[in-house]
Amino acid sequence: MRHEEHAHHEEHARQEEHAHHETHTHHQEHPTASWSMAVQATLHCLTGCAIGEVLGMVIGTALGWGNAPTLILAITLAFFFGYALTLRGVLRAGVGLRTAIRVALAADTLSIAVMELVDNGVITLWPGAMDANLGDPLFWGALAFSLAVAFVVTTPVNKWTIGRGKGHAVVHRYHH
Repeated sequence: MRHEEHAHHEEHARQEEHAHHETHTHHQEHPTASWSMAVQATLHCLTGCAIGEVLGMVIGTALGWGNAPTLILAITLAFFFGYALTLRGVLRAGVGLRTAIRVALAADTLSIAVMELVDNGVITLWPGAMDANLGDPLFWGALAFSLAVAFVVTTPVNKWTIGRGKGHAVVHRYHH
């Protein structure tokens, strides 16, 4: 019985220490932003952006839309899916919808905006990419390359924002 009591007290002490660490971490002015954290945040952003971007490009191209409406749809869907992925995780933490929306907007807006600016800039400037159809390797190659370039450019942006307690640092407060 004494061993069980001792184990219980040790577990309780570990939980209190973890809670203290969590509280202390959340109140830091400038959390440590490692490249690993920035890469993880950017991969998260890239997932939502890629889903929206690819879906928008496929829909616009399949429907024979012009470049501007296709880009608008792709960008809109990229923001939608980027925010949706963050909302899902924050809502799972038990946060109310209004707070979750604010967290998603704070966490993802700059990251998605940079990613979309770079991604669509590459596609727009790539000769023939906007005119390629779904069966053309140029369509898929340009899209994949543009997302890769956007990832490389957005990662330092996320590192910078996390280091200032912004961007995905806001989301980390809700992940335990």
